[in-house]
Amino acid sequence: MNMFFEEGFFSLSSAELWVGVGLVLFLALCLFTGAFKLLGGALDAKAARIQSELDEAARLRAEAEALLAQIRAEKAEAEAQAAEMLKAAEADARVIEAEAKVKLEETLARRQALAERRIAQAEVQASAEVKAAAADLAARAAEQILAARLAGQKTDPLLDAAIAQIGSRLN
Repeated sequence: MNMFFEEGFFSLSSAELWVGVGLVLFLALCLFTGAFKLLGGALDAKAARIQSELDEAARLRAEAEALLAQIRAEKAEAEAQAAEMLKAAEADARVIEAEAKVKLEETLARRQALAERRIAQAEVQASAEVKAAAADLAARAAEQILAARLAGQKTDPLLDAAIAQIGSRLN
């Protein structure tokens, strides 16, 4: 500020004076042509555009938050349904397991009874075969013994009939 009070500042040969005069003329010209209003209008338009973008961003954010809340609720509902389905599947698995155990026990009991019947039949059949073989063997042995004793004697028809009946009676 001391520059204005220096000697020679207001002389026409002072460069600072002409710079000041030019600045004043430039500002007057800008004021006269409405450049300040134009500049202010451009700044106001830019501010309005920025404000509308901020409002749009706020609206989009609110929509995104609402959508996020909806998705979280759907996720919680889906998880609850999945848990219920899992519980139901586990219960079904336990029921099926119990039914399978019962069926397995019934099948094993039937097979054991069938095996026991077959064993009993085999025992009866084996016993009958052993008795038949023993009767045959006894009949042949008796026949051989009697044949050897009677080799020197005459044949007796009653004795031959008795020997023939031994085999059928032992069976």
